[in-house]
Amino acid sequence: MIAQLSAIEVAKPADLIMRQIRNLISSGTLQSGDRLPSERELAERFCVGRGHVREALRKLEFYGVLRTFPQSGTVVASLGAGALERLISNLLDLDRDDVDSLMETRGILELHTAQLACERAGAQDIAEIGRTLDAFAAEVDAGRFGLDEDLVFHLAIAKAARNPIMLSLIGLITPDVIRLNRDYRLCEAGRARASLDEHRAIYAAISQRDPAAARSAMAAHLNMTSAQFAAKASVPKTAPRRRSKA
Repeated sequence: MIAQLSAIEVAKPADLIMRQIRNLISSGTLQSGDRLPSERELAERFCVGRGHVREALRKLEFYGVLRTFPQSGTVVASLGAGALERLISNLLDLDRDDVDSLMETRGILELHTAQLACERAGAQDIAEIGRTLDAFAAEVDAGRFGLDEDLVFHLAIAKAARNPIMLSLIGLITPDVIRLNRDYRLCEAGRARASLDEHRAIYAAISQRDPAAARSAMAAHLNMTSAQFAAKASVPKTAPRRRSKA
């Protein structure tokens, strides 16, 4: 019997919000062109923080389920109910903790943005990358992990690549990268300091406008992160101790 039991998956608030929107579309309550309530109203209705609502709406908009207009607000896209429902279902499936797929996708995007940043970044872009590197260094020097500053550095590189679609894709997966880094506790045992050195190598290559070196430095950085994920995932959890009989 025990072999037939499976782990219980705790859904994230953003996922639950997307499921409710999918159900409204399936039932016909929410149709193409319908306007959604404001972010504040949705947060109050769902009894969650506005950040969870913002995450759900951002993902639905990125995948074409919702569209936002300056005057009209956020509306359901002009697609059939079946297509909208399928898009949301695919997005919910995509959001599972598939570390290998996440790191593979991140690698494809970030190797290319590092290369493009060398070719397209202006002086202000490179200066901004340098500022994010300094912010990360300050956190590490203070004995903190600086995980948020770490990811902001990567976003600055993506912005310097001047490809808004690639920037959006990296922005889309960044919350999951942050969460998995925290869940797997990747910043332990000096990893933050090593990551800072890897960031410096990436920045040096971009500032020197050397695409091959930037790509190589980014690959080395992401390979180290992937290796850490693999090492952490392979460590079995400690089994709970049985109580001895009195």
